[in-house]
Amino acid sequence: MARPVRRLGNLPAETTSFIGRKADLSELRKKLGEARLVTVVGPGGVGKSRFAIRGANELSRGFSDGVWWVELAELRDARLVPNAVMGALDLRDQAATAPLELLLVHLRGKKLLLVLDNCEHLLPPAASLVEHILSAAPGVRVIATSREPLSIPGEHLMPLSPLELPSAPSEPLDQLRQNEAVMLFIERAVAARGEFELSPTNQAAVVELCRRLDGLPLAIELAAVRTRALGVAQIVERLTDRFALLTGGTRAALPRHQTLETTIEWSHDLLNPSERAIFRRLCVFAGRFTLPDVEAVASSTDLPARRVLDLLSGLVDRSLVGKEEIKDIACYRLHETIREYARLKLRDAGEEEAVEDRLVEHYRGIGLRAMPDARFHLLERLSWLELEIDNIRAVLRRCVERADFTRGIDITQGAAWYWITHATTEGLRWLEELLPHGRGSPQAAGWAYFLRGFLSLLKADAAKARTGLLEAASYARDAGQPALLSQALAMAAVTEMMTWDLQAARRVLEEAHAVRTDLDDVAVKVGLFQARSLIGLMRGDLDEVRAASSAGVELSREANDLYALQMMLTNLGLAAFLSADLDQAKPRFIEAMGVARKLDDRVALYYVLTMLGCHAASSGQHRLAAQLIGAADSVRITAGANPLPILPPLIAEAEQTAIAALGKAKFDAEMEKGRRLTRQAAIALALDERQQGSPPSSALNRSPDGLLGKREAEVAQLVGEGLSNKQIGARLFISERTVDSHVRSILNKLGVNSRAQIARWVEAHGSERTLPG
Repeated sequence: MARPVRRLGNLPAETTSFIGRKADLSELRKKLGEARLVTVVGPGGVGKSRFAIRGANELSRGFSDGVWWVELAELRDARLVPNAVMGALDLRDQAATAPLELLLVHLRGKKLLLVLDNCEHLLPPAASLVEHILSAAPGVRVIATSREPLSIPGEHLMPLSPLELPSAPSEPLDQLRQNEAVMLFIERAVAARGEFELSPTNQAAVVELCRRLDGLPLAIELAAVRTRALGVAQIVERLTDRFALLTGGTRAALPRHQTLETTIEWSHDLLNPSERAIFRRLCVFAGRFTLPDVEAVASSTDLPARRVLDLLSGLVDRSLVGKEEIKDIACYRLHETIREYARLKLRDAGEEEAVEDRLVEHYRGIGLRAMPDARFHLLERLSWLELEIDNIRAVLRRCVERADFTRGIDITQGAAWYWITHATTEGLRWLEELLPHGRGSPQAAGWAYFLRGFLSLLKADAAKARTGLLEAASYARDAGQPALLSQALAMAAVTEMMTWDLQAARRVLEEAHAVRTDLDDVAVKVGLFQARSLIGLMRGDLDEVRAASSAGVELSREANDLYALQMMLTNLGLAAFLSADLDQAKPRFIEAMGVARKLDDRVALYYVLTMLGCHAASSGQHRLAAQLIGAADSVRITAGANPLPILPPLIAEAEQTAIAALGKAKFDAEMEKGRRLTRQAAIALALDERQQGSPPSSALNRSPDGLLGKREAEVAQLVGEGLSNKQIGARLFISERTVDSHVRSILNKLGVNSRAQIARWVEAHGSERTLPG
């Protein structure tokens, strides 16, 4: 039975099930057939975003590479427009390639629809980016939404009017129910109160309300919420009184922007003083925010944090604040038009400076508290950073504009792991704006220089990397920070090796070793093992690679340092592969891929996919080798990665072996098949996963030593029986902490995320040699 093809894309769900604007949708389809850029223009609150979602859904079947949604409302920095598009397309600025170049390379040859929502505050950079995209990628079409045109050649404008209004209150009910404005009001009223019906007794009031609100979707939604407490006729009466205040008592229609503002103001004035205070303070968040954020930033001496949840829930109930679930976390956001109104109220209250200062201090404090142990809780840290990055960016922009360099450096350093794994170029740019003017707090200053050097290393800029790392070392000496000094010198040794200055690399590495003599610091030890392993690879000293990587694997696994673990495993696998020990190489690569998948580290995935492709070629699996090498190349492009010097000869040898077995035409076809795999499908292919979510069959450990050690296998068996860590410890006569370490190791090796998945793996493979008895 054929399975439906999952269409690529990230199009958000529609916020209501209301279906309208059929004529507009038809016009959009026509315009996009004639032009590659259609800009939907209209005032705030007219429903441009929702219309774009519907239009993109309608058109999605025509784009084999999907429909991709880019939300720009939360972006305040014009330079980050390419980064926003990259993020929406699931690309990573993680290596040497510049974001714009990476984006254009990815889009070439693609047939996709790009939707840029809320461009009005970023018109020049948005227009420039669209011009680059349309020039570089003939198969790409763009829908933009904005209050103003982008004003670039080839743009077709589509002015979006408010919803169709009912012609008269006396229309038959069946006909009224088909009217767009009435349909929306009914749906939102049902959502607000649980039930609502259009009837002969309320139809005149519903029609009058929709007409008084000029068919503006946002205004209609805000009014519909009031049906919880008022009849429709009462809502009309109160709104009419407000409109009359603006027009000196006349019944003449207001300009639409005044209609919307008055509707928002009516909703605002119905709030109690505490609700108003929370509401206006929420405008300082640039993007989504969580309850702890609101408690930290919007509470005050007269409005304690314990009251925030109830007040926030009330704003959600009134449709003044939107709510969504992201990774099982309740997140909130303001509609852009409502945020603008709240900002005016914050200024009127004289609170803007104080609340924004609390916002800066909130994100600074979280970053500084997380810094020491972030690498050992990396999954949780990255999850939080991905959720909050728009707010962090806005806070950093404020620090730059206000010359608040110390706090800006602290916040940049606090987001270090986001820059390392998601946005290398951006992280460097923030540091280069901030560091020339200050050093940050004593806790973060030297590490900010280290971060600048490390990010430059990831960008393959050896000169800048050396400068940053030596500045960090100098600061560490002056400040008496031996841990920082050792790590900076260890990484500087790698930088020297990048320029093939072996003598300098040895000298700096020896100094790093001398510094760590009296330090019992996991990060310092891991950093030295990393440097020794990488330098050993570049020198071809496989004994050194094995020694350093083996020790590094053990230490980083025990400490739950996943970023180091994936690198150490890959290097250990490389040493085995280069020694022609294929049986030892593959389990290392498999475990490294499991860790890289958990971290979603694209550069690491590229390296491991490449090596598994080379391994397949050496093992006589030539079709698999071609597909994995093709898939690896695709991942490389989306991460902007450069191959390590050791990889190109290995890839060339693997390709020659596979071509000799398959023939050039067959090899090219299989390689292209690999290139077209999604990243998850490529990982599943590499791990021989038979279906989504199942554990890798390549982790079945048929060799006598197995991927899991004897003790790990015993722990896995007991996890499968449902025992807790304490119960397992009692059964095996080991400490609970040791059990926890074994469980983390098992999760990493199997590439799974939960004890339940370990249990399923045990159930499926309990007869294999890895498991006892």
